[in-house]
Amino acid sequence: MVLQGPAIFSGNAHPELTARICSHLGLQVGAANVFEFSNGNVFVQLQENVRERDVFIVQPAASPVNQYFMELLIMIDAARRASAGRITAVLPFFPYGRSDKKDQPRVPISARLIANLIETAGANRVLTMDLHAGQIQGFFNIPTDELTGLNLIANHFSEREFRGVVVAPDLGAAKRARNLADMLQSPLALSEKRRVSNDDSAQVLNLIGEVDGQDALIIDDEVDTAGTLVAVASLLKAQGAREIYAAMTHGVLSGPAIERIDGSPLKELLVTDTLPLPSAKHSKRIRTLSVAPLLGEAIQRIHDGRSVGELFERG
Repeated sequence: MVLQGPAIFSGNAHPELTARICSHLGLQVGAANVFEFSNGNVFVQLQENVRERDVFIVQPAASPVNQYFMELLIMIDAARRASAGRITAVLPFFPYGRSDKKDQPRVPISARLIANLIETAGANRVLTMDLHAGQIQGFFNIPTDELTGLNLIANHFSEREFRGVVVAPDLGAAKRARNLADMLQSPLALSEKRRVSNDDSAQVLNLIGEVDGQDALIIDDEVDTAGTLVAVASLLKAQGAREIYAAMTHGVLSGPAIERIDGSPLKELLVTDTLPLPSAKHSKRIRTLSVAPLLGEAIQRIHDGRSVGELFERG
């Protein structure tokens, strides 16, 4: 039996997002002391009573991923040992999401390992957003809710009266692109991509669809080093596209991403705040939408025992 309202705690990965979620719900962020000793060990102390409370721990897979994931596990363990009524791990960006299958000899399925560790630590439920692969939900033996930022992205471009082509940068993004194209009542194009190594290099081979003389919107779940994104944007420009936009739920933006974006044909990249965007990574071409109201509403619905899926049902 859970008592009172939800207790929402934050690790050090993205405290600003947790604060926005709590502000949306009219709550205070739960008091906790979370820091790293000089030897690299993580210390956690929840500084308020969570006995029989409904506890939510917000911690996306920001960099350094391994450190922040360890924080999450230890925070879950602390809440479990403090007799929390229920513990929900809120991972707006799921760690190791690209390692979702054994596609080469002698490689791990790291996303499955992450799921096992979260369960072993003591989480009773998981709340996440736009997984890289939908089957990751099946890696858990506890309830797992996956939210999507696609509606926010669609609303943003609808308000700007976007009238162009929605482009999937590879086959993996085809379903996401089709759904967005339906929302915007736009045609669909597909870029064929072949990855040529285990690093971040990729080769864009072909474009299926017509973009000549039209605006284009590239859609995917995340942008990391922006190599594929910039290659697709360059391909679209070479095929005669006018203004080129991109929208991704997760703005990882590691390594040379910002420099690549600033030197690309992209007019604008839209990301959400599932991950922090440090000022050092600022670019005038990057805009941010907040997912805090969506996460806050999902947290409230989970706490109240109401449907999370209703958030995405069309009128």
